[in-house]
Amino acid sequence: MNVASTRALCPLGAVCLAALSSTALAQQGDALTAPRVEVIGRQENLDRIPGAGYILDKETLESSRVFTTSEALRKIPGVNARDEEGFSMRPNIGIRGLNPTRSTKITLLEDGIPLAYAPYGDNASYFHPPIERYERIEVLKGAGQVLYGPQTIGGVVNYITPDPPSGFQGSLTLTGGSRDYLNAHARLGGGGWLFDYTHKQGQGNRDNTWLQVDDINLKKLIEIDARQALILRANAYQENSQVGYTGLTAAEWNNFGARYNPFPNDFFDTRRYALAATHQIQLSEAARLVTNVYGSHFERDWWRQSSSTLDTLCGTAFRDDRLAGLPVDPNTQCAGISPTRQNEGRLRNYSQAGIEPRLQYVYTAFGVANEMQTGVRIHAETQSRRQIAGATPLARDGLVQEDNLRDSVAYAAFAQNKLLFGDLTLAPGLRYEYIDNHRDNRLNGLSGEANTAKLLPSLGANYKLDAATNFFAGVHRGFAPPRVEDQINTTGGNTPTSTNVNPELSWNYELGVRSSAVRNTNIQATVFRNDFERLVAVGSVAGNVPLSEGRALYQGMELAARYAAPGGFYGTLALTWLPVADQQSAFRQVSNGQAIQNSQPGNRLPYAPRHTATLALGYMTPSGLDANVEAVHVGSQFADFANVGDAATDPNMPGTGADQSRNRASGQFGRIDSFTVFNAALNYKLSAYRVTLFLAVKNIADKTYIVDRTRGIVPGMPRLIQAGFRYDF
Repeated sequence: MNVASTRALCPLGAVCLAALSSTALAQQGDALTAPRVEVIGRQENLDRIPGAGYILDKETLESSRVFTTSEALRKIPGVNARDEEGFSMRPNIGIRGLNPTRSTKITLLEDGIPLAYAPYGDNASYFHPPIERYERIEVLKGAGQVLYGPQTIGGVVNYITPDPPSGFQGSLTLTGGSRDYLNAHARLGGGGWLFDYTHKQGQGNRDNTWLQVDDINLKKLIEIDARQALILRANAYQENSQVGYTGLTAAEWNNFGARYNPFPNDFFDTRRYALAATHQIQLSEAARLVTNVYGSHFERDWWRQSSSTLDTLCGTAFRDDRLAGLPVDPNTQCAGISPTRQNEGRLRNYSQAGIEPRLQYVYTAFGVANEMQTGVRIHAETQSRRQIAGATPLARDGLVQEDNLRDSVAYAAFAQNKLLFGDLTLAPGLRYEYIDNHRDNRLNGLSGEANTAKLLPSLGANYKLDAATNFFAGVHRGFAPPRVEDQINTTGGNTPTSTNVNPELSWNYELGVRSSAVRNTNIQATVFRNDFERLVAVGSVAGNVPLSEGRALYQGMELAARYAAPGGFYGTLALTWLPVADQQSAFRQVSNGQAIQNSQPGNRLPYAPRHTATLALGYMTPSGLDANVEAVHVGSQFADFANVGDAATDPNMPGTGADQSRNRASGQFGRIDSFTVFNAALNYKLSAYRVTLFLAVKNIADKTYIVDRTRGIVPGMPRLIQAGFRYDF
């Protein structure tokens, strides 16, 4: 870690010691809600929030028996959650048209604490806790994002964990199903403690794909006195999976089917350890201070023999056999190419720590009531990245090809002040981000440093028409910092570009209405416009696009509706219409300013479906029966900047000669067709025995469909049948 990182962490150590020492003197209590940072909180808070906000509650998650976080988030309008390996362990979440790959365009929080392992220096997500850990999910868009960050473009996803109970209670849930699925979830609490454990395992979406996850979460609530409380959190997570990186070529898909995967030697192992403390003190009747102190360490080892369908790790003949749809054997064919390089290990370690105090203050100025929230964040993170060439298909050591240390130190200050003029709320806000990045190449001893500073204003408004209806509007500056690896090259200097690697910047607008004026119905409708003066593509779309940037515009509408009749019928709808997701300029390589081939103004941006919708209908009886069925629709989308339609014939296919032929066969180009899948869940609660029985079927029709072409064709999950029980005590 560099000097700047060390200096930033010194005060954090003192704060951590102070927090820990206070627990020894604390008195346990059971009257105080666990302190945490919520982006929405209670449903009624939306009446004063100047932006689109959604809460996915505990009842919805349980009644539909959600299998993954992606399945859960698809119930929220504006969210495009794309599957990858089948368990959503590597989430791909996009909001309002933004590319969902690795969830890089959004802010992920858990109880208000950063969930990503490097939110400033590398926001890509290669891990995600299991959905069983959470009791509800908050999603906030619009001007309110100024209070969070550093990503303030798409939206904030905040996962809420349960509060530790005062009295002894718990639950045990066991689930089994097709594709060797097993899920054991235990939750036990009492006396201000909460213990949560999840083990889940099963086959993924393809052959040679097996996932196994263990997650332990521990919370302790301490009431220090009548004015203040402290909650301590500890988490240990591990994944030991057989899972690859490459998708399928077009010929492999046609010849061998969607489940084919010829790489049995690809393995993904992760470990994550996290500690956090949240202290809350009521300074006065009008002021409350909530302080988060957090730290985590994440290790990720991914050993694989192919990273895409055009990869030549095992040689050009091996690649060409795949493009032609011929059977391949990486155990023998890779060995014939190089005696020292038969697989690659992408080994990553990430550590982060931070402190974030937030002051909430209610006051009156010039006869106007005000609610202010303001705070600061000091955050430091380190990435240790190594790439190793293994000499055998199952090697776990070998020749070091890359050895980098990357540090980020960030300082943020933010404030939003709500002025309450009766039924009208005005909420101006401001956020300042300063980020210092440093990179050491430990192979050649060279290093470099670069920094980013940006002031981000916002203005929101909310008007309460009557007890049932309110209107909201907002405008804010969208921001996403550049990755360390993009801002500083491997030789140590700033990346040599005709235009510097700057942060993503946009102006984001929205206008909406929330209403419960129709009996038994709640709706929220929003129109939005996200206008990018600079949108950065990090090389994660088809054709291994190099780091590039360009102007872009997203415009659309989203609708959320819920109906709950007294007779037991209920229904929900999450609808997104994105008619505009346009490249406003040709996207250009940052390194040399050259346009990405066939990218041009008017083309649609990749991975931005025009329509997404989730419709659920259910029926609940007083006897404890709850049955529901769900339809999930994702519209067609392009996988590349060239907007290739039919990969076999489209003249817009990038490349010339042999390169173009390989691109046509790679599976990385071509339109992804729309698809609709149906899910169903049946629950029966035996209240006298405190037992709930359930049955769930995902993808009822066993539809085969494509979800991604980033590294070749990736299919969605086949039909899943799952059954189990929950016992509450």
